[in-house]
Amino acid sequence: MLQVEQLSHSFRNAQGPVPVLQDINLTIGKGQMVALLGSSGSGKSTLLNLMAGLMKPDQGRILIAGQDIVRFSENRLAEFRRSHIGFIFQSYELLSNLTIRENVELPLVFMGVSPSKRKSKALPLLEQVGLGDKVNLFPSQLSGGQQQRVSIARSLITEPSVIFADEPTGNLDTETEEEIIAILQQLNRDLKTTFVIVTHEAEVAEQMQAVLTLQHGMLVGRS
Repeated sequence: MLQVEQLSHSFRNAQGPVPVLQDINLTIGKGQMVALLGSSGSGKSTLLNLMAGLMKPDQGRILIAGQDIVRFSENRLAEFRRSHIGFIFQSYELLSNLTIRENVELPLVFMGVSPSKRKSKALPLLEQVGLGDKVNLFPSQLSGGQQQRVSIARSLITEPSVIFADEPTGNLDTETEEEIIAILQQLNRDLKTTFVIVTHEAEVAEQMQAVLTLQHGMLVGRS
C-alpha cells in the first residue's frame, strides 16, 4: 500500500541545506496500523508530510497504491490526495460555522458529490465514531475528544487508501486518548484501512501493529 525508497530531504537556511531525513526506506502493507515514533526534531512530521504529498522530497520515491506521487504534477497530486489520502490532525481542523455532519461531508463537497449522497455517507460514519446523536451540533458544542472523532469520520468519508494521523491524541487527556486509539483500532479492523500514526508517545506506539522509529532523520528500528 505504501512504499518509500531512498527518501532524503533537507530544509534550507542562510547557511545552506540542513538535512532532515536521510535515506529512508520502508514498506507498509494494506490494512496495517503503523506508528511513526520519534522525539521532537527526529523528522517524523516531515516524513508524514512527504508521504502524504504535502511536500516534495529532495530525492527518492513514494508509492501509494503502486503510484509514485513524487512524479505527479501539482494538479494530479491534489486530485490523488482527495481520493486516496485521509488526514487526522492534532488540532482537529474543524470549521466552526459548519455542523458536525457538514464538517464530515466537506471533502465530498470539493469532489462535487451531491448533497443527498454526502449525507448518506456521513451519517453512518458519525454513528461508527459514537456521534450519531450529535450530527447537527457545532464543534464548539463538543469536547476535544468528540471533535477528534469528527476529524476521524471526516478522514474516512472518501474511502481513502491510507490515513495519516499527526499526533491525533496530543491534545487529549489519558482517558480520552485511550478512547480515540480504541476507535482507530476498531475502524482499522472493520474497514481494513491503512493507518500511519505519528506520535512521540511510546504508550501509543505500542498499541499499533508495527512501530517505525526515527532518530536524527534516520530510520533506526522497526518492531
